[in-house]
Amino acid sequence: MSKKNFLLGMLAMAGNSTLIAQTTHDTTAKQLDQVVVTATKSPKKLSETGKIVTIIPREVIDHSAGKDLSQLLNEQTGILVSGANSNPGKDKSIYLRGASDKYTLILLDGIPLNDPSQLGGQYDIRLIPLNTIDRVEILKGSQSVLYGSSAVAGVINIITRKAESEQTSGSGILSYGSYHTLKGAADFARKGKIFEYDLNYQHLNTDGIAEAKDTTGNGNFPKNGYNMQAFQARTGINVSGNLKISPYFRYSEYKGSISNGPFEGGKVPYTANLVNTGLTANLKYEKGTVYANYGYDYTQRNYGDPYNSLYQGRFHHAEAFVTHHFSQNIQLVGGASFQTYTLVKPDTVNSIISPYASLLYKNQGLNVELGGRYDHNNKYGDNFTYSFNPSYLINRRLKLFVNISSGFRAPSVNELYGPFGANPGLKPEKSNTSEGGAQLFLLDESLSISGDYFDRSVKNMIVFAYDPVSGNTGYFNRDKQHDHGIEAEINYNLNNVFSFKASYTYVTGETTQRLTTKDTTYKGLQLRPKNNFQFSAGVRPFKGMFISSSLQVTGQRFDYAYESAPPYSRVSVTLGSYALWNAYAEYQVPTTGCSVFLDVKNLTNKTNYYEVYGYSVQGTNLTAGVRIKL
Repeated sequence: MSKKNFLLGMLAMAGNSTLIAQTTHDTTAKQLDQVVVTATKSPKKLSETGKIVTIIPREVIDHSAGKDLSQLLNEQTGILVSGANSNPGKDKSIYLRGASDKYTLILLDGIPLNDPSQLGGQYDIRLIPLNTIDRVEILKGSQSVLYGSSAVAGVINIITRKAESEQTSGSGILSYGSYHTLKGAADFARKGKIFEYDLNYQHLNTDGIAEAKDTTGNGNFPKNGYNMQAFQARTGINVSGNLKISPYFRYSEYKGSISNGPFEGGKVPYTANLVNTGLTANLKYEKGTVYANYGYDYTQRNYGDPYNSLYQGRFHHAEAFVTHHFSQNIQLVGGASFQTYTLVKPDTVNSIISPYASLLYKNQGLNVELGGRYDHNNKYGDNFTYSFNPSYLINRRLKLFVNISSGFRAPSVNELYGPFGANPGLKPEKSNTSEGGAQLFLLDESLSISGDYFDRSVKNMIVFAYDPVSGNTGYFNRDKQHDHGIEAEINYNLNNVFSFKASYTYVTGETTQRLTTKDTTYKGLQLRPKNNFQFSAGVRPFKGMFISSSLQVTGQRFDYAYESAPPYSRVSVTLGSYALWNAYAEYQVPTTGCSVFLDVKNLTNKTNYYEVYGYSVQGTNLTAGVRIKL
């Protein structure tokens, strides 16, 4: 770490337990009084937890009408989404605190999402329309005790919109922009005393850009566009004053094309379908609440000629847990989950059953959480994870916290049984994470200065490689990963009229390859920069008008490429740093329930950089539209 970065890290330690994306949201409720559900699986004030939670509220999402979910997440401290600014239809990979994308768990309304047909089980966030989202809670650090496999770097809980009014309400959005991008969405909802519903439909079509980079300018690469349709139906039945059951159904369909590879144009047809259905239920009693949920995911991905490949996966998740208050100071969260992962053709099943418990204690600013989880996998056997999270709030001004936890990622069903290098003998990847920091609140909580340091190690990493002992190429538990870094953030909001946020993330790591002859260690994280800066500001110059601008500076990274001639060795390629400047403006027409907006990304038309080596990025692109509320 350079001297400059070291000084920034020391400054960061002056303040962070809760990093809040509050560039535009209403701050009438003080920051520490905001309620989140992801930190402890039930409603909890931020003042009562030492976990690091970033909240992306509804208003920020509404002011992101020209973006998709990957671009919204890419603006958050400590997150880089590879491919967010590339061709709109290109695959997106989430790197949270520098961790591999397979170490971040995606939740939808608190229920895990998984795509067993993907190599690592990662979920394709392109299938989640932004217009259906009410808010996002990003919980950093190992969260395997409460959420199980893959929650090594953290979890991202996407909370969908729900009915709010007893009167039938409707809303819609229509926009058009660069690359002939047309987006339309409609939502109808009603919240009755016994029955409530929310229906949402979204359509998106774009010509896109040529996905592969044409370095000669003479390739005439075809554009790789896509079309997406999504439908969501969520209902709620208030069986009694204490019991509520909420079934849901979601369907997303995506059609597009991909290039033949880096620097190689093409239009390989690609389709993906998602069915996500299930229900949630909660029963309140005198000293707590019993929760139950069930989720089912079916994902199908199909690649046309020349690949002609079909991938299908099924994921079942069932869970029941209780939050019980023994007293005002002591609370228990305990339950069990059962999950099955199925890879269709070949038909294979992997399952995990997991009881867990977490005890929470609070007393005059001191909050302590201690938890453990036992997992039994039908293939590799057993593993145990723990978490210890004390925090202390001093005079509602300074919050200090420490987190010490372990996590795990179970081998994916594709790694165990898939068509390429499967290994049924794989063991889970296991992690240990420690972090600490503080958050300082000033000016009646309108100003916060925060920072944290984290250290994460993962052993028994699953890699696809050649094994000289067996002479086979496939998946093996071989490597060890060690990452660490700092995050620093300043937030200021003046009466919801002017707001400002600045953040800095430093992350680095090293991989140790355990070989038969001599271990090899190399530093650096593929596609992940050591340094990342973000700045944003918003202002309401007069009633009904909102203007914001943001600047993101992404540091130097590296990627891998393969030589074009024998022996086709893999070589490291340096990807230069880049800065992107964006702007947004919206005006609410008085008494009409109608707003018009303009979103401009990459104002300086910067295109001479790579997010992924060999692939194009978007230049200046505009989106203009109208939002209507009935």
